[in-house]
Amino acid sequence: MNKQRLQRLLAPKSIAVFGARGADFAIRESQKLGFEGPIYAVHPKRDELAGLPCLNTPADLPEAPDAAYVAVNAEAAIDIVGQLSAMGAGGAVLYASGFSEVGADGIERQQRLLDAAGDMPIIGPNCYGVVNALDKAVLWPDQHGLAHVDRGVGIITQSGNIGLNMTMQQVGLPVAYMFTMGNQAQVDIAAIIDAMLDDPRVTAIGLHIEGINDLTAFDAAARRALKKRVPIVAIKSGRTEAAAKIAMSHTSSLTGADQLFDALFKRLGIARVNTVPEFLETLKLLSLLGPIATPRIASMSCSGGEAGMMADLIANTNLEFTSLTKPQTQAVQATLNDYVDVSNPLDYHTFIWGDVKAMTATFSAMMAAQFSATMLLLDWPNYPNADPQEWDDALLALANAAKTGGHKAILLSSMAECLPAHAISLCEEYGVTPMIGLDTCLQALDQAHSIYQAFQRPIPAPLLVTQANTTQSSMMLNEYNAKQALAAHGLAIPQGGLANNEQTAIALAQSIGYPVTIKAVSDTLAHKTEMDAVRLNIQSDEQVAQAAQHLLGLADTMLVESMEQDVLTELIIGVNNDPLFGNYLVVGAGGILVELLKDSQLLLMPFNQDDVHQALQSLAIKPLLDGYRGKPACDQQAIVNAIMSVASYVQQSPVAEMDINPLLAKADGCVAVDALIRT
Repeated sequence: MNKQRLQRLLAPKSIAVFGARGADFAIRESQKLGFEGPIYAVHPKRDELAGLPCLNTPADLPEAPDAAYVAVNAEAAIDIVGQLSAMGAGGAVLYASGFSEVGADGIERQQRLLDAAGDMPIIGPNCYGVVNALDKAVLWPDQHGLAHVDRGVGIITQSGNIGLNMTMQQVGLPVAYMFTMGNQAQVDIAAIIDAMLDDPRVTAIGLHIEGINDLTAFDAAARRALKKRVPIVAIKSGRTEAAAKIAMSHTSSLTGADQLFDALFKRLGIARVNTVPEFLETLKLLSLLGPIATPRIASMSCSGGEAGMMADLIANTNLEFTSLTKPQTQAVQATLNDYVDVSNPLDYHTFIWGDVKAMTATFSAMMAAQFSATMLLLDWPNYPNADPQEWDDALLALANAAKTGGHKAILLSSMAECLPAHAISLCEEYGVTPMIGLDTCLQALDQAHSIYQAFQRPIPAPLLVTQANTTQSSMMLNEYNAKQALAAHGLAIPQGGLANNEQTAIALAQSIGYPVTIKAVSDTLAHKTEMDAVRLNIQSDEQVAQAAQHLLGLADTMLVESMEQDVLTELIIGVNNDPLFGNYLVVGAGGILVELLKDSQLLLMPFNQDDVHQALQSLAIKPLLDGYRGKPACDQQAIVNAIMSVASYVQQSPVAEMDINPLLAKADGCVAVDALIRT
């Protein structure tokens, strides 16, 4: 795919449309939005389309168009794409279905489409289209709700209907681009992200993702967004098994384990949200206000109930309503009367309501505490003939205070019904960010702070996707061989050795020193505890002999090892292989707590020691790692070293599955006392 041609497709100076129903909308909506270049209608049988005279074939076009909207059936679309590619057109958007989403015949048809396109970019097939509100180009088969903007967010979705619905938003979000991607036969989400990063008019990027075809390309595009400090917000469908199945049938896209997407987004500084309102509001805040440097925020309202609600809701975030210092409190108090108890959140009562000068003084004194963002809670009356003047005055006072002090100000309504269109327009005029929903706004601010932190960190290394060879049968290494393989990469294991009779086992135990553990060892024995194949805390030669009599009935070989003492807690290190992400690592609470607590963190490869430290600090068993109720802290650097040793092994060996459970954490090191590897 030729990137120069893609740039022509996305910001065209000329458009050709093919078809009838759908193509007519592309003409009318482009004209309505104010597209200034030529638009050519092409149809083999019609004289005119949406008021434009029709050309009969692509060969009749007077020039190679920058963009083509192809709204014809699948087979005809292939022929048109081939002719457009040959004549040097920028690219095409394909509305037609009947390609890879319908099975084997469609897959073959989609391959013929790709062959016809060559290096000419095509968006789709099976997609609604693209609206470019910056350059006023509408390659779209329907009405839409976008208006021309000079800058704004780019939204990419794999659902035409969701894209259409989002164009109808009236919440003050400036939308620059709307892309619906369909099958992503050639141009995928990553290519569109990358192209939008070349457009300085794009302030943030929103993704509605069902699946990702090329994880490596997506990773590269998102890392470039991090480098350019362009925020990305994502809704990822597929949290449930049912949703994942729908995604497979809907767009033939591959859906990886949902927790892996959480880890990917965290790694790449992408804000993940769950609902459309949260998606739109977070994009709006990032586009208009930008990421925020600290979690210190403030809230102001003339209602104690609203102030109390905000104080409760912030508990669901990593933000803080920072307390005012004594001089700051006195400065705010001086603008109010003695009945007001100055705090953050601030209930400034109604004594100053309607007085722009007095409200400006109060808001200025509050914002002088230098918060990352300050919210004014304000719900307009919304009924026929309502008088909005006093609410407009409160907004003006906020804008005056923010402008004078150079502060970031948010006008926050609890409901969409209470933020009328004229108030949103005033916010735009005054440079204030209009937000809807108390909890939604706080969550958006939380994401804005997380993205700021991501922008300060080093750009992560390119994702390493290590795929297992599914054409080969797997092989399990027994515990001894697994430990030896990992020890070669630096993992600490107990002192021990193999024995196939009582005498050898006793000699090993004496050499190691009591107490010892003895286990049956076999290439087919995976879960030894359930098979009664483990004997712990053996203290004498006689106990070794008794254990050996039992264990040799389960396997031909035994593993005799030192019994570890002074253990503070148990962890698990696991490795698994996902069809999309390849090998990834899991660290969490181990031993018998694995299934009980389900306390774990995922690490995508490659990762560094800082990533591992952060994962350990995110575990619910963090208090045990840090030292709990007078016990010493675990040697966390030793745990980090153990995990890095496992990563080293995985990067050099074909691993389908691995469990190190438990990894025993001590005050002065850690030891892997059990290991299973399936190669």
